[in-house]
Amino acid sequence: MHKLTRAAALATLSAVLAGSVQAQDLVKVAVPQRGTWETSVPDLGNQAGIFAKHGIKLEVLYTSGGGETMQALISGSVDVAIATGAAAVFAAYVKGAPVRPVATSVTGAREIFWYVKADSPIKTLKDAAGKTMAFSATGSSSNLATLKLIKMSGVDIKPVATGTPVATFTQAMTGQVDIGWSAAPFALSALQEHRIRTVANVGDIVEYRDMSARFHVANLNFITSKPDVLKRFLTAYSETLDWMYGSDDALKIFSEMYKIKEAEIRQTRGEFYTRQSLDIKHVSGVDQAMEDAVAYKFIPKVLTKDQIDDLFKYQVK
Repeated sequence: MHKLTRAAALATLSAVLAGSVQAQDLVKVAVPQRGTWETSVPDLGNQAGIFAKHGIKLEVLYTSGGGETMQALISGSVDVAIATGAAAVFAAYVKGAPVRPVATSVTGAREIFWYVKADSPIKTLKDAAGKTMAFSATGSSSNLATLKLIKMSGVDIKPVATGTPVATFTQAMTGQVDIGWSAAPFALSALQEHRIRTVANVGDIVEYRDMSARFHVANLNFITSKPDVLKRFLTAYSETLDWMYGSDDALKIFSEMYKIKEAEIRQTRGEFYTRQSLDIKHVSGVDQAMEDAVAYKFIPKVLTKDQIDDLFKYQVK
């Protein structure tokens, strides 16, 4: 009887341990601009089983970026919003929203570009006086860059929110907007086929070449109540990035998942992003980002040192 009791206890313990290993903590994630190399990390890491390995189950909400992403985060509909523009982060913080950046999404990448139809008379932005120029959503990094490029051009161009690269392409090709925006790998095939021409790139803005333009932001309640879950999420996120740069399997999965040619994904990974540019721990150019956020009226004034320290209190080191 003693042996039977012991065996039963061991069986119960094994079941409990097995259950704890299999248990997954749910993390709700807002993903803007689905299908760009930068924002594909949750999808690819989930597909590869990397998040599951760290005990994380993802529930993804796709958005067009900017204010839409932040609203979902502020309301608590999601726990984390990835790849969120710095201007949107500053604006939310100034308004007292319960959100904080927890990691960097990208620093100094050149993936965002603006284009026109091949037969457009616009050769550069200086030719676009009175025309419309696209960006994704208010508060996004493409919004801030668009405003900066318009100012640099010295001519009057109207910025227009057009949503995702796919939606924007349709609008640009049908004449609803004069200058479209995109993020690699979207529209690369159209460039190669000479259906469109580039007229500007985010890399044209010298100050942005080493600026952390987008951050991964979390709801403050999630940060403080589930720090271990957040830590495992970020560990899995970084591990997924390592795999994306270390394995061509990631290219194949990306191609199948988003229906984009593998050669275009390879070009995107090789020419538009480096692994270093997606380092979640690196932060730079915050002062410049704040100055532009003030200049374009996202925030009334630059944050104090104490405010900056508070804002980045939970940034992964």
